[in-house]
Amino acid sequence: MGQSNPRGPMDGILVVALEQAVAAPYCSSRLADAGARVIKVERPEGDFARGYDTTAHGESSYFVWINRGKESIALDLKQAQDLKVLHSMLDQADVFIQNLAPGATQRLGIGSDELRQRHHRLITCDISGYGDSGKLTKMKAYDLLVQAESGLVSINGAPGDWGRIGVSICDINAGLNALIGIQQALIRRGQTGQGSAVKVSLFDSAAELMSVPYLQARYGGKAPERVGLKHPTIAPYGAFTCADGRDILISIQNEREWADFCREVLRDASMIQDPRSCDNNARMRNRAWVDGRVSEVFGGLSSAAVIDRLTAAQTAYGSVNSVHDLIEHPQLRTRRMAVGTRALEVPALPWVTEWDAPQYRPVPRLDEHGAALREEFSAATVAAAGN
Repeated sequence: MGQSNPRGPMDGILVVALEQAVAAPYCSSRLADAGARVIKVERPEGDFARGYDTTAHGESSYFVWINRGKESIALDLKQAQDLKVLHSMLDQADVFIQNLAPGATQRLGIGSDELRQRHHRLITCDISGYGDSGKLTKMKAYDLLVQAESGLVSINGAPGDWGRIGVSICDINAGLNALIGIQQALIRRGQTGQGSAVKVSLFDSAAELMSVPYLQARYGGKAPERVGLKHPTIAPYGAFTCADGRDILISIQNEREWADFCREVLRDASMIQDPRSCDNNARMRNRAWVDGRVSEVFGGLSSAAVIDRLTAAQTAYGSVNSVHDLIEHPQLRTRRMAVGTRALEVPALPWVTEWDAPQYRPVPRLDEHGAALREEFSAATVAAAGN
């Protein structure tokens, strides 16, 4: 039977996820973390994300990250018997999530509109690359491609060669948006008794992230430039190198912070009223001079001395850390998770709730629960027919 956390708010919710890669599995994994029973339907050869790498105790780091706590069944949906098993699960499902290629579920007779006509309480969630209307609906949409198409790449990184954002941000954001939509649909179903359709695209998710650059370009006439660790509209903001070679990142958000920074860190109160730095607009016009003054002060002090001054001024600052620094970071929260016969630690969820389990549930092997699920849902079908 299902692996549910009785303390979670999604306890009793059955999610059938016909999913692959990142966006849909990210969404369904968060539902599983909240106590939902999630049945992951994989193709006979498995979700291709299982083969992305082998770094997590021999398993794919991508797969173990977003598939914990699920049950796995491998189905060949071109075979009538396997498709019947899926229909039997959908007869009892609360939520159906899918991110197959556009049109694939319709060709199989499990399109969202058709399913909701049959199951009025069912919530369907379709995750696509470019939505279901427009010229690019059939275009393949992997994370990096959408980063480029949406303009995210154009504002990311430093001048020079283009650079991708180093995590699958479009997939992750689409998964989060799908999660929000499903949760809202569950609330609405509680009010009306009716299921709903949730549709999320990677492109829409990326475009919404671009709202500020979009508004600046469309109504201000100028898009943000790629400025590395600097901020496109705030100064001083960025990384500055101390005498011992350590880079410290600072952020000045308002004029009160600027005045304290001048007095405590730069030890030059004249810059508070200097026409070249008296407000943020002036500092942006004279960024090279302002940054030069900051670099001069930081370059003459050890990082410890700089941090002492930043702390006294209550200036926001941070270190430019590596991934290995993150592993040792004092603020990092992790949770253990079983992968086969071994355990590993992964970063904990970014929200803390009273139903958090002490460790994550295991990552399923391909078709690990297939036999049990076939028996369960064939029995359920027979029972329903008898009634």
